[in-house]
Amino acid sequence: MAGLEIRGIRKGFGQQRILRGIDLDIADGEFVVFVGPSGCGKSTLLRTICGLETSDEGAVLIGGRDMTNVPPAQRGIAMVFQSYALYPHMTVYDNMGFALRLAGLAPDKIREKVMRAAAVLRIEALLQRKPKELSGGQRQRVAIGRAIVRQPEVFLFDEPLSNLDAALRVQMRIELKNLHRALGSTMIYVTHDQVEAMTLADRIVVLRGGVVEQVGAPLALYQRPANLFVAGFLGSPAMNFIGGRIEAVNGPEMMVRLAGGAVVAATTRAGLSTGAGVTLGVRAEHMTLAVSGGGDIPVTIQAAELLGDASYIYLTPDDGATQFIARVDAEAHWERGQMAAVRVAPDRWHVFDSDGIALL
Repeated sequence: MAGLEIRGIRKGFGQQRILRGIDLDIADGEFVVFVGPSGCGKSTLLRTICGLETSDEGAVLIGGRDMTNVPPAQRGIAMVFQSYALYPHMTVYDNMGFALRLAGLAPDKIREKVMRAAAVLRIEALLQRKPKELSGGQRQRVAIGRAIVRQPEVFLFDEPLSNLDAALRVQMRIELKNLHRALGSTMIYVTHDQVEAMTLADRIVVLRGGVVEQVGAPLALYQRPANLFVAGFLGSPAMNFIGGRIEAVNGPEMMVRLAGGAVVAATTRAGLSTGAGVTLGVRAEHMTLAVSGGGDIPVTIQAAELLGDASYIYLTPDDGATQFIARVDAEAHWERGQMAAVRVAPDRWHVFDSDGIALL
């Protein structure tokens, strides 16, 4: 096992800059998830760490050793791809032991490593099957087992669950979390799925346009996003935003007039002056929906989605340019076209300045 240090990594293809100076420390035994929209550079960064891409600038250190120019096979890394890439003519046992056989290990040593990995993944009963006889989840376990037998210092996962159906993805998320606990290895995981990021990670690295926007524990990023991008990217549904201008400031509390004319109270420790433009954000679960006249922001109900334990209510404030999504109790009954009002506790508002930076 080993930690990683990423220092000033830059990478481009032709005139297109993909990574624009990435600096990151990953501790030994940590599970770190790279997340961001398509094209943000997360897979390129992963491939640069493992040596499948060569950086234009910067260095990658693994366990304190500079691996920037070391071939992939000598970096002590195992990578699990989105595609299982199993040999169809080989059994599960032979697929898992193939790299060890190429490395010249004795058959008894190969068997020991394969059986140990199979026990961890609970696939002992599958060892004599071929890939065509396996489900998608079983194939993914075999691909992970093929990485485990090599006993790498670092595991890299590039969207390994994206080919699975919803139920299998949930199951495999649990399997991966348990695997990390059992092995104690350093793991780096790339996904565009924020649910995977929130449930798997010790820390999340949010990328956009080849730069790191924020790094932190999942709950910390959810509760204290550094800017509008992170606030809008993490969370399902996304955070609600509405523009406004400060009308009055009284210590930590300020009164903000929203675009539709409503005035709401919000708290922030940042020093702001009257007249400054801000963007307010609020999570769906922190909005209270009341009958018309019973809240701060007049809204019109556009649609309701019943999820069983709760409902998502789609709302349009009076400014007409904004859409809110509120999470309410499933027992509450709201109909399209109904007038209502939203209330938000002052300390539940997230306040962002004119540059989109969070004011904490």
